[in-house]
Amino acid sequence: MPRFSVIVPAYQVQAYLHECLESVLSQSYADLELIAVDDCSPDACGAVIDEFAARDPRVRPVHLPENQGLGPARNAGMERATGDYLVFLDGDDTLTPGALQAVADRLKETGEPDVLVYDYARTHWTGEAVRNRAAAHLTERGPAPFRLTDRPELLELLMVAWNKTCRREFVERAGFVFPPGYYEDTPWTYPVLMAAESIATLDRVCVHYRQRRGSILGTPSERHLDVFAQYDRVFAHLESDPELDRWRPVLFRRMADHLATVFGRPDRLPRHLRAEFLRRARVHCRRYRVPGAPAPLPVRLRHALIRLGLRRTYEALRLASALRRRGVKRTARGLRGVRTAVLRLHYRIQRSLPVRADRAVFAAHGGRGHGGDPGALEQAFRSFAPHVRTAWVADAGHHHTVPPGPRRLTPGTAAYWTALARSRYLVASGAVDGRLVKRRGQILVQTQAGTPLKHMGLDLQERPAAARGTDFARLLRDVDAWDYVLSANQHSTLTWERVHPGSYTTLEYGQPRTDVFQRATATDVARLRETLGIPEGTVAILYAPTHRDHRRTQRALLDLERVVTRLGPRFMVLARAHHRHGGPLAESRGRVLDVSDHTSVESLCLASDALVTDYSSLMFDYAGLDRPIVIHAEDQEVFEAVRGTYFDLRSFPPGATAHSEDELIDIFASGHWRGSRSAQLRAAFRERFCPYDDGRAAERVVRHVVLGERDLPPVVPLSERRPAPSAAASLARSPLATVPQPAGPRTVTDSL
Repeated sequence: MPRFSVIVPAYQVQAYLHECLESVLSQSYADLELIAVDDCSPDACGAVIDEFAARDPRVRPVHLPENQGLGPARNAGMERATGDYLVFLDGDDTLTPGALQAVADRLKETGEPDVLVYDYARTHWTGEAVRNRAAAHLTERGPAPFRLTDRPELLELLMVAWNKTCRREFVERAGFVFPPGYYEDTPWTYPVLMAAESIATLDRVCVHYRQRRGSILGTPSERHLDVFAQYDRVFAHLESDPELDRWRPVLFRRMADHLATVFGRPDRLPRHLRAEFLRRARVHCRRYRVPGAPAPLPVRLRHALIRLGLRRTYEALRLASALRRRGVKRTARGLRGVRTAVLRLHYRIQRSLPVRADRAVFAAHGGRGHGGDPGALEQAFRSFAPHVRTAWVADAGHHHTVPPGPRRLTPGTAAYWTALARSRYLVASGAVDGRLVKRRGQILVQTQAGTPLKHMGLDLQERPAAARGTDFARLLRDVDAWDYVLSANQHSTLTWERVHPGSYTTLEYGQPRTDVFQRATATDVARLRETLGIPEGTVAILYAPTHRDHRRTQRALLDLERVVTRLGPRFMVLARAHHRHGGPLAESRGRVLDVSDHTSVESLCLASDALVTDYSSLMFDYAGLDRPIVIHAEDQEVFEAVRGTYFDLRSFPPGATAHSEDELIDIFASGHWRGSRSAQLRAAFRERFCPYDDGRAAERVVRHVVLGERDLPPVVPLSERRPAPSAAASLARSPLATVPQPAGPRTVTDSL
């Protein structure tokens, strides 16, 4: 008897069925049977199902002799199910990776409830995935399991069968089956939730609900009139048990909302049926109406218009509402235009005033918050040049990341433009505001974004997927404004001066953001680990993949839950997405913790015991910690072809290299991740890329740029540096001999 019976009805979804079935069979939780029902589909759905059945014994094919519809097809699957729990999935949707493992864990945690409700995300043709807006109703806080009377807000969720798993014994005992026709989920879901003795929730996206063009609900048809018969079944169920009468007000409101949605969607009802639909909606609202059903005033008004059959009034009000929204948008655009003009005038006036020698403005990560090399320099300004007042540019939502000391500036405000116009020092990583007019007397320090592995600057001219329409002429105009460029090593210096040719001065002094690695104590590391919830004695792996320019949507190439399951309870993973990823890298669950929103990647490095990455520049920073680095290069050839790299990681890696998920697991399980060979590779990597990262890089920059000093603090050789403390594991290290002193400033005068 399998744990799950996954029932997939298929009708005219041949283009999506492969992905759907594969998403089930590739689950890390393999104790399942997949009952795929061919609803006499005229396309190749039946052949696809047979193909999967031939290669995997868990697939049980069912071929119906005639088309019966989604509800009866599911019933056919239930008749053949033998699993503990029933999971429904439409043939054009998919299960998310690790979904069944998460469901199984939650079922066990909550004592085998009758129903477990989980979340979904709508996936669009653009690749965008939008999570259900009512996700807050799925919170796992509070007692579990519970009954519907304890959490009636679950009735506000989308009434579908595929966002929940039901205990098969409970379904069979209650005799629940799906009716024929459209909207068959409605008379199934409400009775199931009301009858369940125990319900639990899982706050996790387990299903990707495909929003495909040409779907049933998006096709005008008279079959949409089936919604009335389905609600007749719902209220007939209420009348079968007097105790269920308490749910009548809620279900009436849900019905009225549903009818209004169907009527208001132009892609559902043919024009000649709109009057008929509204007439039948009026009958149903009058038949099942419960006076005083709680609802906001606009909702009650909409319900009243449907109940009274005022079609023209309803459509007139909808038109008026649309016109009002359009007018508000136009007014807002006009006000924004006026504000922009005023701010431009303000900036021009400020540029006519003297530059303040005691002011400095810092920005990093495109306004996402304090940190990186500009963050380290801002702190060094306050320590070594306290006469200079600092300000930090960050979006309002990231002001909390700015420590006490610097003034907080929001981009686009008058204070922001004043600071850009009158501050002597401008420090940024990456592009500065394109509207900046650099003045005589201002000094712009470009920190860059770390040591480059992948192609940058002018080298992207031959990489259109990575360049993404970059204006290279504009790029060179920006370079002309730079006075200083920071460099961590000779490799960076040679690369930056070639791909960003200009008359700036290169400061090859080290990476300021890694200074904290040399200053941190064992107490600091232990505190960071405690803050993140890393148990004592646990090996914390920081997983930080880079951005794939050739992919419209980003995804993790590793099944992190499977990785930690295979490695055992001693390991956990801190998953950090690239800032262009667009969301979390993984669901925080068990021993997988998503830290994409953490404000300091340097703190994450200190708290971890090893780094797993692919082609991210974070490997160069992490090497300064002298902790193990493992490269996961599953798609290296593709990445190099699309983006290009400055050296071959295969011939000069910072540690062990894995070309698949299983190889990565084996590297950690066998101990190779911190073996002698890995230590030797890391030592050579550090010698080449971290010669100056001794904790005083930021100090050297401030002393040179602000204080005008040329006799700078000497670099501590690698062999004499104190290793950064590790709170969990005693990791192999291989110290090296001395390294060169910091190179002096280099002035580059190149022209195209």
